[in-house]
Amino acid sequence: MSDTTHDEPSRNVIDDRHPVADPGHEEHLPRPTDEDPKAARRAELQVTGLFAIVPLLAIIFVVCYFAVPSDWEVNFGPLHANALHVILGTTLGAAILLIGLGAVHWARTLMGDHEIVEERHGAASSDEAREEAVAQFNQGVEESQVGRRKLIGRSMLGAVGIVAVPAVVLLADLGEWPTPTRISETLERTIWEPKMSADGQTVEEYRYLVTDVTYTRIKASDMSIGELVNAQPENLAELHGVENHQEKAKASLIVVRMDPNKIKIPESRADWQVGGILAYSKICTHVGCPISLWEQQTHHLLCPCHQSTFDLADAGVVVFGPAARALPQLPIAMDDEGYLFATSDFTVPVGPSYFERNHYPEDEGK
Repeated sequence: MSDTTHDEPSRNVIDDRHPVADPGHEEHLPRPTDEDPKAARRAELQVTGLFAIVPLLAIIFVVCYFAVPSDWEVNFGPLHANALHVILGTTLGAAILLIGLGAVHWARTLMGDHEIVEERHGAASSDEAREEAVAQFNQGVEESQVGRRKLIGRSMLGAVGIVAVPAVVLLADLGEWPTPTRISETLERTIWEPKMSADGQTVEEYRYLVTDVTYTRIKASDMSIGELVNAQPENLAELHGVENHQEKAKASLIVVRMDPNKIKIPESRADWQVGGILAYSKICTHVGCPISLWEQQTHHLLCPCHQSTFDLADAGVVVFGPAARALPQLPIAMDDEGYLFATSDFTVPVGPSYFERNHYPEDEGK
């Protein structure tokens, strides 16, 4: 059946609106599924079968994601590929392809089959046009026979729903779940922690403070009042690549020397400094910017990103800006040769405050 909204004169007459004669439509031939119930049933089963394979592929995707080692490889002649990536790409790609093939096969064999031609209209839709759109949608639902062929509808919904499972599983690649144990082992730990004996009772090796870039040990007598030095743990040089960058992002220090008579030292941190030399985290507690803008006269340290300002003469408390916590302070001491080393790791987590909200007890309310 052919349905057209062309007016009759426009079919064969050439004018300004119709510069090419309308050739009309070829004779409409019915499909086998329109005349043969058995053919329609076969098409229905074929569509259902395509949708039914999707859950199996989704299950294979999830199982392989957890079961296949990430270092397995497959060879395609001279080409090499990661086996897990090949499996995940093949299963998920095939699942999406089968949903598309099922939808196309459904439309070509079972949905309504008639041609409609209509004139173009203005961009703005009238109320009547919107009402007609709703009517056509309802008509499409009726012609799709989804109400009568419930097996197809259910299998399609199942296929579309299950294919979302691999996408959810892939969320695991965003990183490990931030459990309290995992946070304490990663975000709340730095390589400033001294090396302990096997039984964890005695310190075998302290971590010395070294200058950034040159990795030269910092000697207390070499620092003058008002001086600031960017520092790293000496053992950072043992790490390479990503691990080096990750640890440096947490362990970076600024070491300053001030007049001992002009600084406030909490009783709990009385032995964390050496002759007015204090070590603070270089990472701003707002969003983690590295800071080293030092004002010698005020003893203030300014973050260039959002102007958070910390008073290093007063335990690193925030005096201005959006930072929520004082700068974490690293306990330091001096060896027999006068070199500075860390006596422990930071006692509160370093970095942005959205990881946690721990403060030093004496800083509460400041």
